[in-house]
Amino acid sequence: MTMISTDVLSRENDRRRADLANDYDHLGEQLARRGVDIDAVKRKVAAYSVAVPSWGVGTGGTRFARFPGRGEPRNIFDKLEDCAVIHELTRATSTVSLHIPWDKVADIPALRQKGETLGLGFDAMNSNTFSDAPQQEHSYKFGSLSHANAATRRQAVEHNLECIEIGKALGSKALTVWIGDGTNFPGQADFTKSFERYLDAMKAIYRELPDDWRLFTEHKMYEPAFYSTVVQDWGTNYLIAQELGPKAFCLVDLGHHAPNVNIEMIVARLIQFRKLGGFHFNDSKYGDDDLDTGSIDPYRLFLVFNELVDAELRQADGFAPAHMLDQSHNVTDPIESLMRSATEVCRAYAQGLIVDRAALAGYQDENDALMASETLKAAFRTDVEPILAMARLEAGGAIDPVATYRAAGYRARVAAERPAVASGGGGIV
Repeated sequence: MTMISTDVLSRENDRRRADLANDYDHLGEQLARRGVDIDAVKRKVAAYSVAVPSWGVGTGGTRFARFPGRGEPRNIFDKLEDCAVIHELTRATSTVSLHIPWDKVADIPALRQKGETLGLGFDAMNSNTFSDAPQQEHSYKFGSLSHANAATRRQAVEHNLECIEIGKALGSKALTVWIGDGTNFPGQADFTKSFERYLDAMKAIYRELPDDWRLFTEHKMYEPAFYSTVVQDWGTNYLIAQELGPKAFCLVDLGHHAPNVNIEMIVARLIQFRKLGGFHFNDSKYGDDDLDTGSIDPYRLFLVFNELVDAELRQADGFAPAHMLDQSHNVTDPIESLMRSATEVCRAYAQGLIVDRAALAGYQDENDALMASETLKAAFRTDVEPILAMARLEAGGAIDPVATYRAAGYRARVAAERPAVASGGGGIV
Protein backbone atom coordinates (compact mmCIF):
# COMPACT_ATOMS: atom_id res chain seq x y z
CA MET A 1 0.00 0.00 0.00
CA THR A 2 1.41 3.39 -1.03
CA MET A 3 0.13 6.85 -0.12
CA ILE A 4 1.82 8.68 -3.00
CA SER A 5 0.99 7.80 -6.62
CA THR A 6 3.82 5.91 -8.28
CA ASP A 7 3.03 7.80 -11.49
CA VAL A 8 3.64 11.13 -9.78
CA LEU A 9 6.82 9.83 -8.16
CA SER A 10 8.16 8.52 -11.47
CA ARG A 11 7.31 11.71 -13.32
CA GLU A 12 8.96 13.94 -10.73
CA ASN A 13 12.06 11.75 -10.58
CA ASP A 14 12.37 11.59 -14.36
CA ARG A 15 12.50 15.38 -14.48
CA ARG A 16 15.56 15.39 -12.23
CA ARG A 17 17.29 12.10 -12.99
CA ALA A 18 19.82 13.32 -15.56
CA ASP A 19 20.91 16.32 -13.51
CA LEU A 20 21.31 14.12 -10.43
CA ALA A 21 23.50 11.66 -12.35
CA ASN A 22 25.78 14.51 -13.44
CA ASP A 23 25.93 16.00 -9.95
CA TYR A 24 26.64 12.61 -8.39
CA ASP A 25 29.46 11.87 -10.81
CA HIS A 26 30.98 15.31 -10.25
CA LEU A 27 30.84 14.93 -6.47
CA GLY A 28 32.28 11.44 -6.78
CA GLU A 29 35.30 12.85 -8.59
CA GLN A 30 35.81 15.48 -5.90
CA LEU A 31 35.58 12.95 -3.09
CA ALA A 32 37.86 10.49 -4.86
CA ARG A 33 40.62 13.10 -4.83
CA ARG A 34 40.20 13.13 -1.05
CA GLY A 35 40.30 9.34 -0.83
CA VAL A 36 36.57 8.93 -0.24
CA ASP A 37 34.47 6.32 -2.06
CA ILE A 38 31.15 8.02 -2.78
CA ASP A 39 29.34 4.73 -3.32
CA ALA A 40 30.45 3.48 0.10
CA VAL A 41 29.09 6.63 1.73
CA LYS A 42 25.85 6.28 -0.22
CA ARG A 43 25.37 2.71 1.00
CA LYS A 44 25.73 3.80 4.62
CA VAL A 45 23.30 6.68 4.13
CA ALA A 46 20.82 4.35 2.44
CA ALA A 47 20.95 2.00 5.45
CA TYR A 48 20.34 4.82 7.93
CA SER A 49 16.89 5.43 9.42
CA VAL A 50 15.44 7.91 11.91
CA ALA A 51 12.08 7.33 13.61
CA VAL A 52 9.19 9.73 13.10
CA PRO A 53 7.14 10.81 16.12
CA SER A 54 3.44 10.09 15.71
CA TRP A 55 2.57 13.46 17.26
CA GLY A 56 4.82 15.27 14.80
CA VAL A 57 2.42 14.85 11.88
CA GLY A 58 -0.25 16.84 13.70
CA THR A 59 -0.16 20.60 13.89
CA GLY A 60 1.53 21.83 17.04
CA GLY A 61 1.03 25.11 18.80
CA THR A 62 2.69 28.05 20.44
CA ARG A 63 2.83 28.42 24.21
CA PHE A 64 -0.43 30.34 24.10
CA ALA A 65 -2.50 29.16 21.16
CA ARG A 66 -2.91 26.49 18.56
CA PHE A 67 -3.82 27.14 14.94
CA PRO A 68 -5.07 23.92 13.30
CA GLY A 69 -3.78 22.87 9.91
CA ARG A 70 -5.62 21.42 6.93
CA GLY A 71 -6.23 17.70 6.92
CA GLU A 72 -4.97 17.02 10.42
CA PRO A 73 -4.92 13.33 11.38
CA ARG A 74 -7.95 12.30 13.38
CA ASN A 75 -6.38 9.27 15.04
CA ILE A 76 -3.30 7.08 15.08
CA PHE A 77 -4.35 5.33 11.87
CA ASP A 78 -4.38 8.66 10.03
CA LYS A 79 -1.06 9.50 11.66
CA LEU A 80 0.47 6.28 10.34
CA GLU A 81 -0.67 7.16 6.82
CA ASP A 82 1.02 10.56 7.09
CA CYS A 83 4.15 8.91 8.46
CA ALA A 84 4.10 6.50 5.52
CA VAL A 85 4.19 9.46 3.12
CA ILE A 86 7.37 10.68 4.79
CA HIS A 87 9.04 7.29 4.46
CA GLU A 88 7.87 6.69 0.89
CA LEU A 89 9.51 9.91 -0.27
CA THR A 90 12.62 10.04 1.95
CA ARG A 91 13.22 6.28 2.44
CA ALA A 92 14.79 7.24 5.77
CA THR A 93 11.96 6.92 8.32
CA SER A 94 10.94 3.27 8.49
CA THR A 95 9.68 3.38 12.09
CA VAL A 96 7.19 5.41 14.10
CA SER A 97 7.39 6.29 17.78
CA LEU A 98 4.02 6.29 19.57
CA HIS A 99 2.83 8.36 22.51
CA ILE A 100 0.39 6.91 25.01
CA PRO A 101 -2.40 7.77 25.78
CA TRP A 102 -2.55 10.00 22.66
CA ASP A 103 -2.19 6.96 20.38
CA LYS A 104 -3.98 4.39 22.52
CA VAL A 105 -6.46 2.16 20.65
CA ALA A 106 -8.59 -0.79 21.65
CA ASP A 107 -7.48 -2.95 18.72
CA ILE A 108 -3.70 -3.15 18.98
CA PRO A 109 -3.35 -6.01 16.45
CA ALA A 110 -5.16 -3.83 13.90
CA LEU A 111 -2.68 -1.03 14.59
CA ARG A 112 0.27 -3.34 14.08
CA GLN A 113 -1.29 -4.64 10.87
CA LYS A 114 -1.80 -1.11 9.64
CA GLY A 115 1.87 -0.41 10.18
CA GLU A 116 2.90 -3.55 8.33
CA THR A 117 0.59 -2.68 5.43
CA LEU A 118 2.25 0.72 5.17
CA GLY A 119 5.76 -0.69 5.53
CA LEU A 120 6.31 0.85 8.96
CA GLY A 121 7.60 -0.59 12.21
CA PHE A 122 7.27 0.77 15.74
CA ASP A 123 10.13 2.45 17.55
CA ALA A 124 10.34 3.46 21.23
CA MET A 125 7.12 3.90 23.16
CA ASN A 126 6.59 7.25 24.91
CA SER A 127 4.61 7.64 28.12
CA ASN A 128 2.68 10.75 29.13
CA THR A 129 2.55 11.66 32.79
CA PHE A 130 2.98 15.38 32.12
CA SER A 131 -0.72 16.01 31.46
CA ASP A 132 -3.97 14.60 32.79
CA ALA A 133 -6.00 12.14 30.75
CA PRO A 134 -9.82 12.09 30.89
CA GLN A 135 -11.19 10.28 33.95
CA GLN A 136 -7.72 10.12 35.48
CA GLU A 137 -8.00 9.62 39.25
CA HIS A 138 -4.93 11.57 40.36
CA SER A 139 -3.69 14.78 38.75
CA TYR A 140 -0.11 15.38 37.60
CA LYS A 141 -0.34 19.11 38.18
CA PHE A 142 2.33 18.89 40.87
CA GLY A 143 4.29 15.98 39.48
CA SER A 144 4.01 12.31 38.61
CA LEU A 145 6.87 9.89 39.30
CA SER A 146 8.25 12.28 41.92
CA HIS A 147 4.90 13.37 43.37
CA ALA A 148 4.62 13.62 47.14
CA ASN A 149 1.48 11.46 47.03
CA ALA A 150 2.22 7.73 46.80
CA ALA A 151 -1.02 6.95 44.95
CA THR A 152 -0.15 9.46 42.24
CA ARG A 153 3.27 7.89 41.84
CA ARG A 154 1.72 4.43 41.56
CA GLN A 155 -0.65 5.68 38.90
CA ALA A 156 2.29 7.06 36.89
CA VAL A 157 4.21 3.80 37.25
CA GLU A 158 1.21 1.78 36.11
CA HIS A 159 0.83 4.00 33.05
CA ASN A 160 4.42 3.30 32.06
CA LEU A 161 3.88 -0.42 32.56
CA GLU A 162 0.86 -0.19 30.28
CA CYS A 163 3.06 1.47 27.65
CA ILE A 164 5.44 -1.48 27.87
CA GLU A 165 2.61 -3.95 27.33
CA ILE A 166 1.32 -2.03 24.30
CA GLY A 167 4.85 -1.81 22.94
CA LYS A 168 5.39 -5.56 23.32
CA ALA A 169 2.26 -6.19 21.24
CA LEU A 170 3.50 -3.81 18.55
CA GLY A 171 7.07 -5.08 18.37
CA SER A 172 8.70 -2.11 20.07
CA LYS A 173 11.90 -2.62 22.05
CA ALA A 174 12.24 0.54 24.13
CA LEU A 175 10.42 2.89 26.47
CA THR A 176 11.18 6.61 26.64
CA VAL A 177 10.24 8.28 29.90
CA TRP A 178 10.11 12.05 30.11
CA ILE A 179 8.43 13.75 33.03
CA GLY A 180 7.46 17.37 33.48
CA ASP A 181 8.02 17.17 37.22
CA GLY A 182 9.60 20.23 38.79
CA THR A 183 8.86 23.43 40.67
CA ASN A 184 8.09 27.04 39.87
CA PHE A 185 8.98 28.54 43.24
CA PRO A 186 11.96 28.17 45.60
CA GLY A 187 10.99 25.99 48.51
CA GLN A 188 8.05 24.44 46.66
CA ALA A 189 9.54 20.96 47.01
CA ASP A 190 12.49 19.25 48.61
CA PHE A 191 15.07 18.58 45.85
CA THR A 192 16.49 15.45 47.46
CA LYS A 193 13.19 13.85 48.44
CA SER A 194 11.70 14.51 45.00
CA PHE A 195 14.63 12.79 43.31
CA GLU A 196 14.50 9.87 45.73
CA ARG A 197 10.81 9.36 44.96
CA TYR A 198 11.54 9.58 41.24
CA LEU A 199 14.27 6.94 41.45
CA ASP A 200 12.07 4.59 43.46
CA ALA A 201 9.28 4.92 40.88
CA MET A 202 11.67 4.42 37.96
CA LYS A 203 13.07 1.29 39.60
CA ALA A 204 9.54 -0.12 39.74
CA ILE A 205 9.23 0.49 35.98
CA TYR A 206 12.70 -0.88 35.26
CA ARG A 207 11.95 -4.14 37.07
CA GLU A 208 9.15 -4.86 34.59
CA LEU A 209 11.19 -4.01 31.51
CA PRO A 210 11.63 -7.04 29.19
CA ASP A 211 15.15 -8.40 28.96
CA ASP A 212 15.56 -7.29 25.33
CA TRP A 213 14.22 -3.76 25.92
CA ARG A 214 15.99 -0.52 26.76
CA LEU A 215 14.80 2.34 28.95
CA PHE A 216 15.56 5.89 27.83
CA THR A 217 15.33 8.85 30.20
CA GLU A 218 15.34 12.38 28.82
CA HIS A 219 16.67 15.48 30.52
CA LYS A 220 15.32 19.00 30.04
CA MET A 221 16.67 22.18 31.50
CA TYR A 222 13.11 23.45 31.94
CA GLU A 223 9.54 22.89 30.74
CA PRO A 224 6.99 23.13 32.05
CA ALA A 225 8.48 24.12 35.40
CA PHE A 226 10.66 27.20 35.35
CA TYR A 227 12.50 27.10 38.68
CA SER A 228 13.66 23.50 38.95
CA THR A 229 13.27 20.29 36.95
CA VAL A 230 13.73 16.84 38.46
CA VAL A 231 15.74 15.55 35.47
CA GLN A 232 17.41 18.81 34.52
CA ASP A 233 20.73 17.95 32.85
CA TRP A 234 22.86 15.18 31.40
CA GLY A 235 24.71 14.61 34.66
CA THR A 236 21.51 13.84 36.52
CA ASN A 237 20.39 11.73 33.58
CA TYR A 238 23.62 9.76 33.74
CA LEU A 239 23.15 9.18 37.47
CA ILE A 240 19.68 7.81 36.75
CA ALA A 241 20.99 5.40 34.12
CA GLN A 242 23.73 4.22 36.45
CA GLU A 243 21.33 3.80 39.34
CA LEU A 244 18.75 1.82 37.35
CA GLY A 245 21.02 -0.67 35.62
CA PRO A 246 22.42 -1.92 32.29
CA LYS A 247 19.15 -1.53 30.34
CA ALA A 248 18.86 2.18 31.22
CA PHE A 249 20.34 4.85 28.96
CA CYS A 250 20.35 8.61 28.47
CA LEU A 251 18.38 10.23 25.68
CA VAL A 252 19.70 13.52 24.30
CA ASP A 253 17.20 16.02 22.89
CA LEU A 254 19.08 18.65 20.88
CA GLY A 255 16.53 21.37 21.61
CA HIS A 256 16.55 21.16 25.39
CA HIS A 257 19.83 22.75 26.34
CA ALA A 258 20.81 26.22 27.41
CA PRO A 259 22.35 28.41 24.70
CA ASN A 260 26.06 27.67 24.17
CA VAL A 261 25.96 24.26 25.86
CA ASN A 262 28.46 21.92 24.19
CA ILE A 263 26.06 19.15 23.16
CA GLU A 264 28.62 17.24 21.11
CA MET A 265 30.81 16.93 24.21
CA ILE A 266 27.85 15.56 26.18
CA VAL A 267 27.38 13.01 23.41
CA ALA A 268 31.07 12.05 23.56
CA ARG A 269 30.93 11.61 27.34
CA LEU A 270 27.86 9.39 27.20
CA ILE A 271 29.43 7.28 24.44
CA GLN A 272 32.63 6.94 26.47
CA PHE A 273 30.76 5.65 29.50
CA ARG A 274 28.35 3.47 27.49
CA LYS A 275 25.18 5.30 28.45
CA LEU A 276 24.15 7.03 25.22
CA GLY A 277 20.68 5.69 24.51
CA GLY A 278 19.70 7.87 21.59
CA PHE A 279 18.44 11.20 20.33
CA HIS A 280 15.44 13.37 19.80
CA PHE A 281 16.52 15.48 16.84
CA ASN A 282 15.19 19.02 16.50
CA ASP A 283 16.63 22.51 16.78
CA SER A 284 16.26 25.57 18.98
CA LYS A 285 17.21 29.21 19.21
CA TYR A 286 16.58 29.76 22.91
CA GLY A 287 15.90 26.29 24.31
CA ASP A 288 13.07 23.79 23.88
CA ASP A 289 11.85 25.27 20.59
CA ASP A 290 11.35 21.94 18.81
CA LEU A 291 12.14 23.59 15.50
CA ASP A 292 12.98 21.70 12.30
CA THR A 293 16.23 19.79 12.62
CA GLY A 294 19.14 21.80 11.24
CA SER A 295 17.04 24.94 10.75
CA ILE A 296 19.06 27.01 13.26
CA ASP A 297 22.46 25.40 13.74
CA PRO A 298 23.31 22.77 11.12
CA TYR A 299 26.97 22.90 12.12
CA ARG A 300 26.11 21.77 15.64
CA LEU A 301 24.12 18.89 14.17
CA PHE A 302 27.16 17.96 12.08
CA LEU A 303 29.44 18.10 15.13
CA VAL A 304 27.13 15.70 16.95
CA PHE A 305 27.28 13.31 14.01
CA ASN A 306 31.04 13.71 13.88
CA GLU A 307 31.12 12.11 17.33
CA LEU A 308 28.63 9.44 16.30
CA VAL A 309 30.54 8.48 13.17
CA ASP A 310 33.78 8.37 15.13
CA ALA A 311 32.20 5.96 17.61
CA GLU A 312 30.72 3.90 14.78
CA LEU A 313 34.03 3.56 12.94
CA ARG A 314 36.03 2.63 16.03
CA GLN A 315 33.25 0.29 17.17
CA ALA A 316 32.89 1.89 20.57
CA ASP A 317 31.77 -0.50 23.28
CA GLY A 318 27.99 -0.56 23.76
CA PHE A 319 27.38 1.96 20.97
CA ALA A 320 23.88 1.48 19.51
CA PRO A 321 21.97 4.78 19.77
CA ALA A 322 18.33 5.10 18.74
CA HIS A 323 17.52 8.04 16.48
CA MET A 324 14.17 9.84 16.43
CA LEU A 325 12.82 13.20 15.33
CA ASP A 326 10.87 15.21 17.91
CA GLN A 327 9.42 18.51 16.77
CA SER A 328 6.18 20.44 16.73
CA HIS A 329 4.93 22.60 13.88
CA ASN A 330 2.53 25.50 13.62
CA VAL A 331 3.49 27.51 10.52
CA THR A 332 4.48 24.71 8.12
CA ASP A 333 2.95 21.53 6.76
CA PRO A 334 4.23 19.02 9.35
CA ILE A 335 4.85 16.34 6.72
CA GLU A 336 7.10 18.72 4.79
CA SER A 337 8.95 19.76 7.94
CA LEU A 338 9.53 16.17 9.00
CA MET A 339 10.77 15.23 5.54
CA ARG A 340 13.19 18.11 5.63
CA SER A 341 14.35 17.18 9.11
CA ALA A 342 14.93 13.56 8.11
CA THR A 343 16.97 14.80 5.16
CA GLU A 344 19.04 17.10 7.39
CA VAL A 345 19.87 14.25 9.75
CA CYS A 346 20.96 12.13 6.79
CA ARG A 347 23.02 15.08 5.53
CA ALA A 348 24.87 15.41 8.84
CA TYR A 349 25.54 11.67 8.83
CA ALA A 350 26.94 11.79 5.29
CA GLN A 351 29.13 14.77 6.16
CA GLY A 352 30.41 12.93 9.21
CA LEU A 353 31.32 9.97 7.02
CA ILE A 354 33.56 12.04 4.73
CA VAL A 355 35.66 13.60 7.51
CA ASP A 356 39.35 12.80 6.93
CA ARG A 357 39.82 11.06 10.26
CA ALA A 358 43.48 10.23 9.79
CA ALA A 359 44.29 13.86 9.07
CA LEU A 360 42.12 15.01 11.96
CA ALA A 361 43.87 12.69 14.41
CA GLY A 362 47.25 13.91 13.18
CA TYR A 363 46.38 17.56 13.63
CA GLN A 364 44.98 16.83 17.08
CA ASP A 365 48.18 15.06 18.11
CA GLU A 366 50.23 17.97 16.77
CA ASN A 367 48.03 20.52 18.56
CA ASP A 368 47.31 22.18 15.21
CA ALA A 369 44.01 23.72 16.22
CA LEU A 370 43.45 25.59 12.96
CA MET A 371 43.94 22.63 10.65
CA ALA A 372 41.94 20.31 12.91
CA SER A 373 39.05 22.75 12.68
CA GLU A 374 39.51 23.13 8.91
CA THR A 375 39.39 19.36 8.49
CA LEU A 376 35.93 19.31 10.03
CA LYS A 377 34.87 22.37 8.05
CA ALA A 378 35.99 20.73 4.80
CA ALA A 379 33.47 17.94 5.36
CA PHE A 380 30.74 20.30 6.55
CA ARG A 381 31.13 22.63 3.55
CA THR A 382 30.80 19.74 1.09
CA ASP A 383 27.41 19.62 -0.63
CA VAL A 384 26.45 15.97 -0.12
CA GLU A 385 22.93 16.40 -1.51
CA PRO A 386 23.70 14.23 -4.58
CA ILE A 387 24.53 11.34 -2.24
CA LEU A 388 21.28 11.74 -0.33
CA ALA A 389 19.19 12.11 -3.47
CA MET A 390 20.79 9.10 -5.18
CA ALA A 391 20.26 6.96 -2.08
CA ARG A 392 16.59 7.97 -2.06
CA LEU A 393 16.17 7.33 -5.78
CA GLU A 394 17.76 3.88 -5.70
CA ALA A 395 15.59 2.94 -2.70
CA GLY A 396 12.41 3.96 -4.53
CA GLY A 397 12.05 7.40 -2.96
CA ALA A 398 11.98 10.91 -4.35
CA ILE A 399 14.93 12.90 -5.63
CA ASP A 400 13.13 15.99 -4.29
CA PRO A 401 10.72 14.85 -1.54
CA VAL A 402 9.00 18.18 -0.89
CA ALA A 403 8.44 18.97 -4.58
CA THR A 404 7.07 15.48 -5.18
CA TYR A 405 4.81 15.69 -2.15
CA ARG A 406 3.35 18.96 -3.39
CA ALA A 407 2.92 17.63 -6.90
CA ALA A 408 1.02 14.62 -5.52
CA GLY A 409 -1.55 16.89 -3.83
CA TYR A 410 -1.65 14.73 -0.71
CA ARG A 411 -2.51 17.54 1.68
CA ALA A 412 -5.49 18.68 -0.39
CA ARG A 413 -6.74 15.09 -0.65
CA VAL A 414 -6.66 14.37 3.08
CA ALA A 415 -8.08 17.81 3.85
CA ALA A 416 -11.17 16.80 1.87
CA GLU A 417 -11.45 13.52 3.77
CA ARG A 418 -10.67 14.65 7.32
CA PRO A 419 -12.99 17.08 9.13
CA ALA A 420 -11.57 20.49 9.93
CA VAL A 421 -10.52 21.00 13.54
CA ALA A 422 -11.76 24.05 15.41
CA SER A 423 -9.14 26.56 16.53
CA GLY A 424 -8.81 28.14 19.92
CA GLY A 425 -6.89 25.45 21.79
CA GLY A 426 -3.71 26.20 23.63
CA GLY A 427 -0.47 24.40 24.19
CA ILE A 428 2.43 22.98 22.25
CA VAL A 429 0.66 19.80 21.19
